[in-house]
Amino acid sequence: MAEAHQAVAFQFTVTPDGVDFRLSREALRHIYLSGINSWKKRLIRIKNGILRGVYPGSPTSWLVVVMATVGSNYCKVDISMGLVHCIQRCLPTRYGSYGTPQTETLLSMVIFSTGVWATGIFLFRQTLKLLLSYHGWMFEMHSKTSHATKIWAICVRLLSSRRPMLYSFQTSLPKLPVPSVPATIHRYLDSVRPLLDDEAYFRMESLAKEFQDKIAPRLQKYLVLKSWWATNY
Repeated sequence: MAEAHQAVAFQFTVTPDGVDFRLSREALRHIYLSGINSWKKRLIRIKNGILRGVYPGSPTSWLVVVMATVGSNYCKVDISMGLVHCIQRCLPTRYGSYGTPQTETLLSMVIFSTGVWATGIFLFRQTLKLLLSYHGWMFEMHSKTSHATKIWAICVRLLSSRRPMLYSFQTSLPKLPVPSVPATIHRYLDSVRPLLDDEAYFRMESLAKEFQDKIAPRLQKYLVLKSWWATNY
């Protein structure tokens, strides 16, 4: 009973003399600590979400690309092949003491480095997605691995050598193929056949045939269109 009273942060009792208000500092302390822990977990989830979103890139790799671009500029080597100057000309005109040519050049190099960094991440993901689309290893004997499968395994190993987090490869997974309407209906009829008698099954078969001829083609087009831009159709 005493623990229950301590768990209540605010207590008040109405008496003939007025309202007796009590404040539990220990309960408020636990509430404060629980709020701090909750925000810490949110920040950790946000940080993990950013790291998963840019995998295999990282803030450190982004900083390395920026420093390499800035260092090459100081060494009078234009590794951007003129792109930094193009970005600088496209920047909006700024006024004030911060709109110096040096600041604009630095901002242009940061934009260029970020673009190179993001392009590298995109190419990595597309390459890994292409590699993961290979299914030839499934049909080979364990002791008779082909050279193509060995090369494929080495490439996958090299591209996934960095320690990934949970869902880091989510955007690198190949998209699931959209099954055809006849194949879907055939599997559906096979699944309901043990549950229906002959009369009910023949009726279900005629309904499936009607669905395949009238409604399914239009829905299949929508499904294919959605599969082009959605990760899970």
